Amino acid sequence: MAKLEIRQDDCELDFLSLGALVHRLDPGRYPFRKARSLNIHVSGGEYNCAANLADCFGLKTGIATAMVDYGIGEMVQTRVREMGVKPIYKWFKHDGARGPNIATVYSDVGYGVRPPVVFYNRANEAGAMLKPGDFDWNDIFGRGVRWFHSGGIFAALSETTSELIIEAMKAAKASGAITSFDLNYRGKLWESMGGIDQAQATFKKIVEHVDVLIGNEEDLQLGLGVKGPNVEKKSKLDASIFFQMMLEVHRDFPNVKMVATTMREVESANRHQWGAVVWTPEDQAVSPTCELNVLDRIGGGDGFASGLIYGILDGRDLDQSLRLGWAHGALSTTFPGDVTMARLPEVEAFAEGGSARVQR
Repeated sequence: MAKLEIRQDDCELDFLSLGALVHRLDPGRYPFRKARSLNIHVSGGEYNCAANLADCFGLKTGIATAMVDYGIGEMVQTRVREMGVKPIYKWFKHDGARGPNIATVYSDVGYGVRPPVVFYNRANEAGAMLKPGDFDWNDIFGRGVRWFHSGGIFAALSETTSELIIEAMKAAKASGAITSFDLNYRGKLWESMGGIDQAQATFKKIVEHVDVLIGNEEDLQLGLGVKGPNVEKKSKLDASIFFQMMLEVHRDFPNVKMVATTMREVESANRHQWGAVVWTPEDQAVSPTCELNVLDRIGGGDGFASGLIYGILDGRDLDQSLRLGWAHGALSTTFPGDVTMARLPEVEAFAEGGSARVQR
């Protein structure tokens, strides 16, 4: 295992994330232009990890985020409570007409040769208004936090959100917490923020404070500017490609103690080949590969990150931790919505080589 020093003392939280909560409108297999009804999922890349770790893995988790005092906010608060996540809210007052708002994400699930389509309404978003000084990190981390996490989606919302991530990362490291960051590069979000050049400059500043880095090959290449092999010309399940890229990450960011990524070969919207790898300076591991029959792919990457983090916090070895992430990410794609509906015994059984035979 990499030299990650996990706190073993009594902490108020095993895991704390910083990010924006959103509500996702989902017409299922229908494209939006033909939709007649929608499901509502409460989501957010950073929140998803906290929710997964609480609901499936039984950890004490929290989310530091923005909250708005209107009906959508009340609905979101209810879902957060249901998942067992402790909220740490910076409150915003809604003006009854224009906001501030809880952002809306629109995403169908596609089918076959028709891919899922994602677009946003993040206008006047409360989460984007968060800034350094909004949270008392000394008090929060003073009560004990074992692991702190944030991600690239939150960093893309405004100049102040990336500054807030760095402020929190510094406080987390000073308290002895492990820090992790999921690159989650989203081109549509960065277009109005200075594009790919600004994304890379922002991510590089954040990653200087990160112990565990998570991201797929596109995240590493576009988000960090890592000069990896052309993955489009090789199998996306070729682990050697990722290990080469991870060596480059470690060369540029020697403070990073672990890099992990999913490997996904998309054959159709609902049929993927799925694997994962993790690298440390001392060791590396490669998961099995499996074929996924995907119901809803949104949140699969967060599902992977959650299982991996649980394994590390639970003292599992590197291979076991990776398998838990791989298994939970796979199971996450079989449920509607962005957060888990799996149970730990199901995750462990699949990680150990379980099958989809009927459980009688």
